Amino acid sequence: MGTVPVSVFIVVAFVSVVMRRFSFVNGAAIPSTVDGPFKPVTVPLDKSFRGHAVDLPDNDPRVQRIVTGWEPEQIFVSLSSTHDSVWISWITGEFQIGENIKEMDPKTVGSVVKYGRWRFGMTKKAMGHSLVYSQLYPFKGLQNYTSGIIHHVRLTGLKPNTFYYYQCGDPSIPAMSDVHYFRTMPASGPRSYPGRIAIIGDLGLTYNTTSTIDHLMSNHPNLVLLIGDASYANLYLTNGTGADCYSCAFSDTPIHETYQPRWDYWGRFMQPLVSKVPLMMIEGNHEIEEQIEKKTFAAYGARFAFPSEESGSSSTFYYSFNAGGIHFVMLGGYTDYNKSGDQYQWLKKDLAKVDRKVTPWLVATWHPPWYSTYTAHYREAECMRVAMEDLLYKYGVDIVFNGHVHAYERSNRVYNYNLDPCGPVHITIGDGGNREKMAITHADEPGNCPKPSTTLDKFMGGFCAFNFTSGPASGKFCWDRQPDYSAYRESSFGHGILEVKNETHALWTWYRNQDAYGTTGDVVYIVRQPDRCPVEPDVIN
Repeated sequence: MGTVPVSVFIVVAFVSVVMRRFSFVNGAAIPSTVDGPFKPVTVPLDKSFRGHAVDLPDNDPRVQRIVTGWEPEQIFVSLSSTHDSVWISWITGEFQIGENIKEMDPKTVGSVVKYGRWRFGMTKKAMGHSLVYSQLYPFKGLQNYTSGIIHHVRLTGLKPNTFYYYQCGDPSIPAMSDVHYFRTMPASGPRSYPGRIAIIGDLGLTYNTTSTIDHLMSNHPNLVLLIGDASYANLYLTNGTGADCYSCAFSDTPIHETYQPRWDYWGRFMQPLVSKVPLMMIEGNHEIEEQIEKKTFAAYGARFAFPSEESGSSSTFYYSFNAGGIHFVMLGGYTDYNKSGDQYQWLKKDLAKVDRKVTPWLVATWHPPWYSTYTAHYREAECMRVAMEDLLYKYGVDIVFNGHVHAYERSNRVYNYNLDPCGPVHITIGDGGNREKMAITHADEPGNCPKPSTTLDKFMGGFCAFNFTSGPASGKFCWDRQPDYSAYRESSFGHGILEVKNETHALWTWYRNQDAYGTTGDVVYIVRQPDRCPVEPDVIN
């Protein structure tokens, strides 16, 4: 037997120290899902912290255009389906808004990224494509919008877990950005994981949003997942007048208007984070943004780059990607999810190809939650659950992240409303800070159970939410106490951090905006038990 290198002992000792460090938080032992199911907990509402959900004004320095000419702005990094490729996105030129607008020619400016592993050695070059989009309204007096030129460039052949420096723009003008950097994901493998993955939802662009992002950046994430609802541009009329509740303030508008410059403000605000940390986005209801000829999701589809083609998807509404030993499935709650539809058929193929020996962790995300106990959006996505839950359960999804409900809630392991040790943990994290404010009432509280007829999703249609047929709530539409599947719920703004430690243990931490940096609101080890819950993938030829 050969001599074991000293470096191995150092690594083992380091891992041991890290695991011991995370076994306790705030002086208490961290629970794990193996200890569950947990007794349901509701944290009392702190009424002093429901304010501050006021949008940043357009004269705030953080949302103003600070570049000139054709210089790039709103620079984003997003992932491709595997570690060796990323997307760089940016915008050049100024948007136009008014009754008479003219789309810019995307070919006016080139889409070029210069990059390399050293700041002064960016010798590689990649070229991509560009586009513009417009938001048009067929009613007199409404202002139309057309974007600046949006660029998407895919970099390939990258090494795993490696820093790269880059500049984007058009060197022939010249109009290039400052030098930025990003770090690629680790190669897929059972012992290879990103350090910290930040999860946010329903972000908006308020003063609470700024607190969320400040807290998130202090945790130094390697990747950010945004589970729908980014800019909330659809809380505004085209003249820039906004409200916390669109239907309450503007009930007589002939179409649901938007103020698209809020997207540009949002992109500028986010650039300090997402120009160096990859952001993966999935659509929410506030991205629908109907316009002329009933077109929808124009801003969402144009502004973000998605690894749809790389993951075998034909749509920007659903796709998948790997981040080390985690396979993420990003699903669409606002496109066809029925078993006969394209998304379901794609999902079957995608899940069947997952090799749990290479990517042990399987995480799914979409916007509207299945297991939220708040009155807001209660059982709204029931038709999606009925269509897809069996498939996700069959393939052993470990964790589900959702937004939509503006509060925080973590479930026990659950399947079909029953406690199940092999079901996923569902986490609703729609508490990013948007101006619609927090959800504070629960469907199981007296007088708060909504009528079934009021819960259907108006955009998707269909009705699948009926009274429960078994369990403590049998014959009722709502429980009369916090349901057993709900482990922890609290109405506070914040964000979450997922740290996968190995093939079986992941540390989940939820941080509240009102707390000091580093103080935790909810923390738990999510533990996979593959021996107890084996998964046998189908063979796809």
